[in-house]
Amino acid sequence: MSDRLWHDDDDFWLSMAPFMFDETSWENAPIQVEQLIALLEMASGAKVLDCPCGPGRHTLELARRGFDVTGVDRTAAYLEEARRRARAESLAPELLQADMRQFSRPEAFDVALSLFTSFGYFQDPADNELVLRNYHRSLKAGGLLLMEMSGKEVIARIYQRRDWHEHEGALLLEERNVASDWRRMESRWILVEDGLVREARFSHWLYSAGELGKMLTDNGFSQVEIYGDLEGAAYDHEAKRLVAVAHK
Repeated sequence: MSDRLWHDDDDFWLSMAPFMFDETSWENAPIQVEQLIALLEMASGAKVLDCPCGPGRHTLELARRGFDVTGVDRTAAYLEEARRRARAESLAPELLQADMRQFSRPEAFDVALSLFTSFGYFQDPADNELVLRNYHRSLKAGGLLLMEMSGKEVIARIYQRRDWHEHEGALLLEERNVASDWRRMESRWILVEDGLVREARFSHWLYSAGELGKMLTDNGFSQVEIYGDLEGAAYDHEAKRLVAVAHK
């Protein structure tokens, strides 16, 4: 992998895409979209921001259902994959290349989405708070932000130091280390493919339900509801994910 910061490294995102966006993840996207539509009570034709959108799993499903959706991501190859799939189905979502620290469109969207643990990437906490302010700025009055991620409480319950995954002959070894008094997760991924070994090291911030809720209200949101999955289950000892719904 290159020496660039991991979240700005195209080689990282391209190498790991087969594991992050495998067939099962694409198959699950329509179910997840159905769940978040019900949870947010989204009106037909609502304007939706999916940021970051990756290769468009949720962006495309929202477009299929008639929503006016904008997908934003920093990785050009992911956006090209989303465009290819959109063309194949005659879908027309807006797809833009931008850093989520820089993208905002004032009062343009009814709903903003941050799915698949796509928050907390940036080493400087101020950058992560900037992302929240960009979401807030981009929402209309009364708009909703939904954030879905691995919560600190869930990670503590299911934590594994090491595991591995296989995909079409490639092997991904993952090593995780909780750091900074449970504030960060440091990860080491080793990809073995076609006789080559590549390694990536990266880290991201961990958030409890209380910490994420406070960040959201500190950055302009008036009210935050916390759930344990996209179906609206309680955030308790059986929670699968940390889902926050923040109101502008």
